Amino acid sequence: MPASEKDLLTFLAALDIKTDTHHHAPVFTVEEARAQRGKLPGGHCKCLFVRNKKKQSALLVVDEDTQVDLKAAAKGLSFGRFSFASPDRLMDALKITPGSVTPFALINAQFSSDNQPPLTVVLDAHMMAQKLLNYHPLHNAATTSLAPNDLLKFINACGYQPVFFDFHANSLAAGPMGA
Repeated sequence: MPASEKDLLTFLAALDIKTDTHHHAPVFTVEEARAQRGKLPGGHCKCLFVRNKKKQSALLVVDEDTQVDLKAAAKGLSFGRFSFASPDRLMDALKITPGSVTPFALINAQFSSDNQPPLTVVLDAHMMAQKLLNYHPLHNAATTSLAPNDLLKFINACGYQPVFFDFHANSLAAGPMGA
């Protein structure tokens, strides 16, 4: 059974991660999100669930204003060629639907460090320089804010070691910019 918003917030609280969640009408685009959120502080983000020809999946988590060149990003990440994964593949991997893609969906894809991760988590290094980050809490009718270090704590608790990528230069980054 996929995690609910309540399950997610309980998981985050157990990790001593402080969050603030704002409910709003469902949003499907960055423009709709801008209209709904008002003056909600912090970096606002978009997430892309992609795969390559070898059916390896990646979750790209970037600042909402970042233009993602999938071809250049795939090359910079040595991933082959990216294409968007199907809604069925998204549901199988993260137990969420299009429009709700979020790093918080990793709660539904936790794995043991004894195994290969089922996907690669790629974080925009520039996004990570924000004081607060905002993502959907497993559905697109709310936005949850947390600190970048807490996002990393959550991702690690789900079993993943994210890759930091500079989507402006299309190259790997040593870690969050400004950290």
